[in-house]
Amino acid sequence: MPARFVYWMNVSIDGFIEGHPDEHDTGEAPDWIRIDEQLHRFFNERAKAMTMGVEGRVIHDMMDPFWPDARSDAALPDYLREYGEIWTEQPKILVSRSRTAADHNTTIYSEDAIARLAELRRSSEGDIGVGGADVATQLLAAELLDELLLFTHPAVLGAGRPLFDTLRRPLQLDLLEQRRFDNGVTMHRYAIRQDTTP
Repeated sequence: MPARFVYWMNVSIDGFIEGHPDEHDTGEAPDWIRIDEQLHRFFNERAKAMTMGVEGRVIHDMMDPFWPDARSDAALPDYLREYGEIWTEQPKILVSRSRTAADHNTTIYSEDAIARLAELRRSSEGDIGVGGADVATQLLAAELLDELLLFTHPAVLGAGRPLFDTLRRPLQLDLLEQRRFDNGVTMHRYAIRQDTTP
């Protein structure tokens, strides 16, 4: 059975992943995203179960060097140090035409990235986490995206960047799993139908 690409993202109630283009430049989560210990421990559990990750450049730059450094930062709580270890040690594909080098178990796909990811999906097993709207949109267009793992935060942004940059057609989804966290965030995991059958 081939691997599955799982697009994992924090999203507002009205479907935006960021309110403005430079929202993540500080390296800190925006105010509308509510990540507490309970939710982060769940992130750790899900991340640990992934066989590898695929990231766009913006997401990768947000993660590195913060998470590799977090592993040994005694000022951080244990669940953040644990996530730093998970992210750093997990094999990763960075999809980028501008980057030529990356550390921490990261392989760069520049040319023919989507075709190479298609082959990776065929030849691998388990769940492969996908981070970043650019690469997720390209995988969706190529009918390679299998699941959405959405953490919906109780905030309405009104405008911003949507979950996907473009859609060729409305997506039909099947709910696989859901959960509510104490901070008001809800998790919904959906399978993406690869046809338009209702």
